[in-house]
Amino acid sequence: MPKISAVIIAKNEEKNIARCIRSLQNVADEVLVLDNGSTDKTVELAKDLNARVETTEWKGYSETKNHGNNLAQFDYILSIDADEALSMDLAKSIVEVKENLNENTAYQFNRLTNYCGSWIRHCGWYPDTKLRLWHRKMGIWKGDIHEEIVLDKSVVLKHLNGDLLHYSYYTKADHYKQADKFTTLTAKDAFEKGKKASVLKLVFAPIVKFIKSYFLQMGFLDGGAGFQVCRISAYATFMKYQKLRNLHKNS
Repeated sequence: MPKISAVIIAKNEEKNIARCIRSLQNVADEVLVLDNGSTDKTVELAKDLNARVETTEWKGYSETKNHGNNLAQFDYILSIDADEALSMDLAKSIVEVKENLNENTAYQFNRLTNYCGSWIRHCGWYPDTKLRLWHRKMGIWKGDIHEEIVLDKSVVLKHLNGDLLHYSYYTKADHYKQADKFTTLTAKDAFEKGKKASVLKLVFAPIVKFIKSYFLQMGFLDGGAGFQVCRISAYATFMKYQKLRNLHKNS
């Protein structure tokens, strides 16, 4: 039977790490937590659940994840973030295909996000399909902001039933904080590529974003949580272009 290494990169994830590891215990043959300097109980909790813990400095999303994959004991990698967990259906699906794992097949599955206690099934946030199980020799992480696994062209991609549960934000403040972080990164990336943001884009892009996510992608069906998601997404769009304009102005 092929064996799986579940690889988790983490920093100060004491709220999430135990749930993540427990969801893997009947699926993965090794749980590797690559810690980036946690100052809370992340490492202690991981070790208490018999996870193997290694430490590293932060090297960016892709490089850090690739480093973790290289440290894994087994070739089949199940990549999961600390704020994620396998649903029971997804865990069952992985176990069912485990004996048939091979280098030329990789697996993806849907991710369902929990936002301040509510599951978001619209707003453009679901199914949010993610590729997370593959042979490490056949694919690597690439990209600094929205990292993704780039597979060898010979690999066939299959979809598994069940959801990857994503516990993204516990409070609205968490969402605003993350939006500020990522808009800074995306604005910097756009600036380095020579992109610009006109006044029209600054004004109308956030409006278009809200209309798309709340109405066209039916965010209204997610109730108050859906409205909040769409509102902050529109705000993030505004901030991304505002920060890009500031970078050009200051240069």
